[in-house]
Amino acid sequence: MKSKKQFIKQALTILALTVGILVAFSLVAHAEIKAEAPSGVTNITGGQTSLKALVLTIVDYFLEFLGILAVVMVIYGGVTYVSSAGNDEAVGKAKKIIMYALIGLVIIMLSFVAVNAVLGAGTGTGG
Repeated sequence: MKSKKQFIKQALTILALTVGILVAFSLVAHAEIKAEAPSGVTNITGGQTSLKALVLTIVDYFLEFLGILAVVMVIYGGVTYVSSAGNDEAVGKAKKIIMYALIGLVIIMLSFVAVNAVLGAGTGTGG
């Protein structure tokens, strides 16, 4: 029983560190974007006030959050896989977690490309 508590404690520590690092990188990236904005611009969309640009910004942040969540799930699946100690049920569970998280990452990336292609076409922010 003690090993299961220890595993949960380790997994939560890894999760907290991963989320903390990702949040720190995200804050640095947003600070750089804000620093590059012209002096008269105060909103985060870079001065664009159209509905398309606002929706694109909201969807991008949502997909970014889902991407971070999928990466955390891959890490959790990896920790579960490594700590399974040869237990076939735990190995199978870990493989499913990793597989579904990777499928989710692919779907999130495809969604990001599709949304930016469709909504970014009229705003000048798309690729």
